[in-house]
Amino acid sequence: MIRRKEDEKILDMDASMEGSLVFSDPVNLRINGNFKGTLNAKGNLIIGENARVSADIVGESIIISGRVIGKIKATKSLKLTSTAEVEAEIETVSLSIEEGAILNGKINMLHNNMSLREVSEFLSIEESKILEWVNAGRMPAKREGENLFFDRKELEEWLNKNL
Repeated sequence: MIRRKEDEKILDMDASMEGSLVFSDPVNLRINGNFKGTLNAKGNLIIGENARVSADIVGESIIISGRVIGKIKATKSLKLTSTAEVEAEIETVSLSIEEGAILNGKINMLHNNMSLREVSEFLSIEESKILEWVNAGRMPAKREGENLFFDRKELEEWLNKNL
């Protein structure tokens, strides 16, 4: 069952599902049941203590308390609570692991500089539009020769002010 709690503004999923879930707008999503497939969420994603997830996950801020097998990309932060059991290839900027959590896999810590392609994927906006904003001075970026780089923290501050 999927329900939205108005007071907490959380989309709470307590069901067994298989497939692909994509949220292009920010959402606070909590999974308490079983999920298999792909999951792409903007905003906060919580994998509850009783959840069993086998998926490729892309999200901003992710907290895992249940069992997850797959690939995880957290563009802001990933937290494993003491009850988490994770077998995954992980990409994240920030990782927090509580005592008692179990983690097996590979971890790639993302750097603070992002390429044009990475920013395009992160924002789900075409590279040409991003270049237009940069060239007009509307979006922060740094040039090193032919290459364009975006500082992750500057980009997040810009996003909070402009989008």
